[in-house]
Amino acid sequence: MRRVVSAILPRVLSAASLGGLLLIAGCQTTDHSGLSQSEADYRSPVTERTASPFRTPSAQAAASQAVQTKPHTLWGRIRAGFSLDPATIDNPRIDQQRIAFANQSRYFELTSARAQRYLYYVVEQLESRDMPQELALLPFIESAYNPQAISSAQAAGLWQFIPSTGRNFSLRQDWWYDGRRDVTASTQAALDYLSLLHDYFDGDWLLALAAYNCGEGCVGRAIKRNEALGLPTDYWNLQLPRETMNYVPKLLALAQIVDSPTAYGTVLPSLANEPYFAEVTLDQQIDLRKVAELADVSTDELLSLNPAFNQRVTAPNAEYQLLIPVDRVDQFTEALAELPDDERINYRHYRVRSGDTLSQIARRHQLTVSAIRDVNDINGSLLRVGQTLMLPQFNDAPASEPVSRQRIAGVEQLRYRVKPGDNLWSIARSHGTTVNRIKRDNNLQNNALTVGHTLMLASAAQTQAQPATANGRRIAYTVKSGDSLYTIAQRFNVNVERIRDWNQLGRYLQPGQQLTLFVP
Repeated sequence: MRRVVSAILPRVLSAASLGGLLLIAGCQTTDHSGLSQSEADYRSPVTERTASPFRTPSAQAAASQAVQTKPHTLWGRIRAGFSLDPATIDNPRIDQQRIAFANQSRYFELTSARAQRYLYYVVEQLESRDMPQELALLPFIESAYNPQAISSAQAAGLWQFIPSTGRNFSLRQDWWYDGRRDVTASTQAALDYLSLLHDYFDGDWLLALAAYNCGEGCVGRAIKRNEALGLPTDYWNLQLPRETMNYVPKLLALAQIVDSPTAYGTVLPSLANEPYFAEVTLDQQIDLRKVAELADVSTDELLSLNPAFNQRVTAPNAEYQLLIPVDRVDQFTEALAELPDDERINYRHYRVRSGDTLSQIARRHQLTVSAIRDVNDINGSLLRVGQTLMLPQFNDAPASEPVSRQRIAGVEQLRYRVKPGDNLWSIARSHGTTVNRIKRDNNLQNNALTVGHTLMLASAAQTQAQPATANGRRIAYTVKSGDSLYTIAQRFNVNVERIRDWNQLGRYLQPGQQLTLFVP
């Protein structure tokens, strides 16, 4: 079923340099794994931009009026940026695709829930490059705006880059990170690619979109075939693969519906014309679950914005742009500045024994050799007996084994001996308890630990079963301007999730809101 792989090289290539690549065209198929059947039925396997839909005279007048007034919604802003000369495009292939979309009553409801995170950014980037806003709809066709979408040909991300094309456009792919799923990096790469195709095909967006789907070589051969026969060489007269014959009409049909939703019996979900996320530069490795905690957002929300990190941690020895909900950026940066370096990521210390090799250690700890090399700055494969390696822990595995269990006052507890590299956060997460519970049970005044010290840890079941009021006095707290769950939790030495449970909270706090807290 789908798509291309033209070996157009990175953005630095000129349009003229693409000529030698016309013979390099491939085909790839996109699988819509992880999406509902209704979404998958109408998602095109390719990824790129397209021409604007056909509009009736009344629709053209409405569009003209929209351009003259500042759009108040994101959909209105997209409509105002349609620029593919829609009045000249009237084709039964578009009608067929439009009817198919219109018959899927929940299509926009299902896909817009994801698109709301990313669509504003795509619209902004298109405007900055003076490119048609019809292209903002292309990820609906490609991936249903799901950055985790992957095809049977291993095309991935919002824009469905296959591995080779992704590398051509500087989208790095390794054990730690896949740039094809990076929301901002892949968008920049896709717009670079579309711009190159547009220039190569003499400013014809429809041919550029077709080439995005089946490859510039595929489209170039179809053009030469028609030239030899004395036939027109515009998109609508070319004989192309079936998928490509439907790909551009599918995008134009979608644009028609967005342009005049009422005329086609469609209700577009409201999307705010404002940024959803902001970029924060990090130059040290960190666990994304810790990022979510510091930003006071759910882990799922944080991962939806940062799906490129394969291990849910940033890579070592590299700088990355993390996407944080725009209303949580200040909270995150302030909390991050106070975070000790040893709490950024959970590592296990491993002492090399006689006979050990990197491949054996990697296999034993479900890592890769390159990951161990990256973290420990190792060149080659030589290890020394007694050498200490840092092994990242990604699957909530215990940092080390508890030495024994016992029951104290009718409660099952673990006796845990502190190892080098341990911290309260990693121990709490590994054993299903909380930092505050460990501190309370062991009379700790701060977060400092001593290697070799034995901690008493309540079992996960006991921690979950313990009533929230069992320890601590109940107080009422009034939320003030600038408060977040994280700052309140820090102030009263309690856990963020406990505050949520005690008060059945959603994502946001409001100044003046009353919270119930049980403080130590």
